[in-house]
Amino acid sequence: MLKKLLEDEGPHELQLNRLFSSEPLASNPRNHCAPLLDVIQLPNDPPIMVHSQLRTYYNPPFHTYGEFVTFFQQICDGVQFMHENHVAHRDCTAENIMLDPSRMYPKSFHPMVIGRTRDFRGKVKGRTRTWCSPRYFLIDLGLSRQYDPANGPPLEEPLRGGDKSAPEHRNMETPCNPFPTDVYYLGNLVREDYIQKYHGFEFMKPLVADMVQEDPMKRPTMDEVVNRFTEIKNKLSTWKLRSRMARNSEIWPVTAWRTVSHWYRTAGYVVTRKSALPEPK
Repeated sequence: MLKKLLEDEGPHELQLNRLFSSEPLASNPRNHCAPLLDVIQLPNDPPIMVHSQLRTYYNPPFHTYGEFVTFFQQICDGVQFMHENHVAHRDCTAENIMLDPSRMYPKSFHPMVIGRTRDFRGKVKGRTRTWCSPRYFLIDLGLSRQYDPANGPPLEEPLRGGDKSAPEHRNMETPCNPFPTDVYYLGNLVREDYIQKYHGFEFMKPLVADMVQEDPMKRPTMDEVVNRFTEIKNKLSTWKLRSRMARNSEIWPVTAWRTVSHWYRTAGYVVTRKSALPEPK
């Protein structure tokens, strides 16, 4: 995966990619910034960053609540790790979260049309997340910034990325702290893409409600989010974690068919001792 750096964002993005791809940060299991493999330097042209081939995190959709829980835990860990290193992502939204597809799609897929095989001759076939335990990554550090904690809480004029709904960004001329905005982005992702679209996400509602508070200072920090989510995860039963995620819009004949298929597949997971929480090793 290649990315040509933009002039106005390039220096920051390259610097932060190098930071998180260098030791001691690179080998930390809580580091979920996509590893930088190489940088192609061209004469009279911006550099090009080289990453491994990744895939949008939501394709294919999650089958179980356990798959979602593992995803959200990893991304919360990743943003928390960035914050611990005094870096605000500032655009940790759906399009900037990817998964490593190497185990789910061992024969790969077409880089432009990800539903097709690499030679474009057929539909791509993949394994489930429960079977493969993928790792998730944060990309696009073009808006990200690292701050000196000695200077106190940072204040930046808003930069709108993929999610333009943050309350503190309504006035584009009022500087605000970007760290609580990262918390909002993650909470709003869960609210809009899962709580509002799927059954069974009541367990996420209290935490998400706090993450999207109108007043940024009332939102939990990423440390608090991770601690609270870990408590939530530990209270979920194996039955819940293995249960199928069903959209609100799903009609009953489809639900019946998919439920039968789901429990048949789940029986295979139980027999082969696949965890209900598919965490990467």
